[in-house]
Amino acid sequence: MSVGDAIRSFEDLEVFQRAYRVSLDIHRASLEFPKIEQYALADQVRRASKAICANLAEGFAKQRRSPAEYRRFLQMAIGSADEMRVWLRYCLDLGYIDEPTWSRWRDEYHQIARMLTGLHAAWRRSEEER
Repeated sequence: MSVGDAIRSFEDLEVFQRAYRVSLDIHRASLEFPKIEQYALADQVRRASKAICANLAEGFAKQRRSPAEYRRFLQMAIGSADEMRVWLRYCLDLGYIDEPTWSRWRDEYHQIARMLTGLHAAWRRSEEER
């Protein structure tokens, strides 16, 4: 599917749907972190996981008016997906999540980053064809 086919909203993007689902899981789990972490690591994982969704939404809204802004927001979303893998490693090593949870979320963010990179490449190809 090309970037414009049957996609009317950022909510139609599979990558948005996946990123949103995992960010909800992470939000809920982070509420159980120790109190000392609620304004540190827990807050950081909540913000970084939600940033992927927010950057997709904001970039999608700007794609027609400002191709450069769209690219920039996609790149930020990719960066946030990679950033989440670092924060999740901290969560595991500090004992806030178990290894199966860490592995599942790490793999999900790896896939999300790949999907975002593919979306970026597809968008560039469609821009070059215009």
